[in-house]
Amino acid sequence: MRLFEGTPFDRPPRCEKCEQLEEECTCPPEPAFRIPPEQQTAKLSTEKRKKGKRVTVVRGLPAEGNDLPELLKQLKDRCGAGGALKEDELEIQGDQLDRVREALQQLGFKVKG
Repeated sequence: MRLFEGTPFDRPPRCEKCEQLEEECTCPPEPAFRIPPEQQTAKLSTEKRKKGKRVTVVRGLPAEGNDLPELLKQLKDRCGAGGALKEDELEIQGDQLDRVREALQQLGFKVKG
């Protein structure tokens, strides 16, 4: 007799939609939850870092409901600068406030700062 014999843990997992085994399931994955940009407000600021370097920071966008790495990539391409994602903040190298504001507004975000 096995330890979990006859319990739900003994049975292989099945798809909730088609009832096939999960390994054999051909259902498309559910799309990720996204918050529409029109319902979000991005807060922009510039900060001075070590050795006098300036950084444009975007705050106020939740990580859940957004694809922050993709948004960062779009902003970096638009500004022609490097950047990083630290916690829930997007950092773009340089004083890029106007370019970032314009790019976010074109994507549909509300912008403060």
